[in-house]
Amino acid sequence: MNKFCPNCGKEVAEGSQFCDNCGAQINAGQPTQAPAGQQFQQVPPVGTAPKSKLCAGLLAIFLGSLGIHNFYLGYTGKAIAQLLLTLLTCGFGGLISGIWALIEGILIFTGSISTDANGVPLAQ
Repeated sequence: MNKFCPNCGKEVAEGSQFCDNCGAQINAGQPTQAPAGQQFQQVPPVGTAPKSKLCAGLLAIFLGSLGIHNFYLGYTGKAIAQLLLTLLTCGFGGLISGIWALIEGILIFTGSISTDANGVPLAQ
């Protein structure tokens, strides 16, 4: 029988007390199985406010070669990659990460990137 986290809906190992994905406690009294044909709705972590779509897009366009927009949205892996690409090449790699960021800025404004790293939808 598959068990699912009551917070994020991800599958958890049998006997686990905490979800490996979101860290939520798995209690014996909580439902651990999604009803037939349904999925758990992912619930953002408590205290997570939606990020601004406009702010994320503008950060991507103007400071994107440093990965600032990805830090803002919580995508730290991509952000560090963009930052290192720019800094370790003494700025020459900034052209590559700048184009990468410009594309991400356009994707943010068009709605193709519509959530932050926690799955919270971006606010208008």
